[in-house]
Amino acid sequence: MTKKVFLGIIAVFFLIILIFGFSFLFYLKAQMKSAAISENEISVRLEVPLGTSVREIAAELENQKLIKDSQIFYLAVCYLKASHKFLGGKKDFSLKSGSYNLKNSMTMEEIMAILQTGHQADIAVVIPEGLTLSKIATTIESHGICGSDDFVQSVKNKEIIADYGFSDSEVESLDGFLFPDTYFFVANMSGENVVRMMVDNFFAHIAKIAGFSGISRNELYKKVILASIVEREYRVADEAPLIASVFLNRIEKNIRLQSCATVEYIITEIEGLPHPDVILYKDLWRESPYNTYRVKGLPPSPISNPGFVALKAAAEPASTHYFYFRLTDENAGRHTFSETFDEHAKVNISYTKKAANK
Repeated sequence: MTKKVFLGIIAVFFLIILIFGFSFLFYLKAQMKSAAISENEISVRLEVPLGTSVREIAAELENQKLIKDSQIFYLAVCYLKASHKFLGGKKDFSLKSGSYNLKNSMTMEEIMAILQTGHQADIAVVIPEGLTLSKIATTIESHGICGSDDFVQSVKNKEIIADYGFSDSEVESLDGFLFPDTYFFVANMSGENVVRMMVDNFFAHIAKIAGFSGISRNELYKKVILASIVEREYRVADEAPLIASVFLNRIEKNIRLQSCATVEYIITEIEGLPHPDVILYKDLWRESPYNTYRVKGLPPSPISNPGFVALKAAAEPASTHYFYFRLTDENAGRHTFSETFDEHAKVNISYTKKAANK
């Protein structure tokens, strides 16, 4: 074999290697691009437990369709580690446990960067106004934040209650102080931390209401109980202070509140029965300290967790002489308010006739 032929073979060999190398490089770049197609973009919350290997997470990423090829992911990690160790490269890879929000529109490099942060992904949880403790606990558990039992026990924890300035002889639970809002929790929180977030939020909001300024914890608790009833009775915000005034006028005159919301609370929360479509006359005579048709004054504790509108109404009620109200426009959610029973009876008769003629 002549020297010229030998050099030609070597040149062809290196050319083949060069072509193969560039082809493989282009393939790698293609595989490291986002796995998303415009019409199928997805978002995944990925849990990475402590001790998870790179191979395991690579397989899960491919299984969740967040990357195209788990082997390429693994090779890219190995390259970063080797480059950092032997060539002094600035980039390394250190997988950290955590909870991550990932999208298949991210490149492999972006996913690798996020998986090294140890970040706990936020979980948005909406707590509507007027929910009871049991319903909030169920909602919290359904989002994987903490167990419902852990949450309820924390709401009733004497040490936590005392931290907010309440005497455990007067307040047995922080139910009523779980402020309705959109929260951003993380998975597997303790019930105590969740409760403290919600109660801290409550106090941050009532600081904006002048009627709560400078009052004792005992007076605050009474206002929260009142707000919890108003929350379940009002439908339009401008009527909340009027409804609060009705209940306060009744308390001042030692007249029973006669709130159907308290009867609903007995049926659903104390007796554990399904929510009734209507409150029957026989329901009004259920024996319970929460039955405001039988017992005068406020119930022993809040019947819901009120929002800002109801809390402001309880702290700053309208000044009226109303003692009665009746829902007379179901579509608009508006009530008619009356000062005397005779006026109230006329409203009832008028409303009944109007309903019968429909």
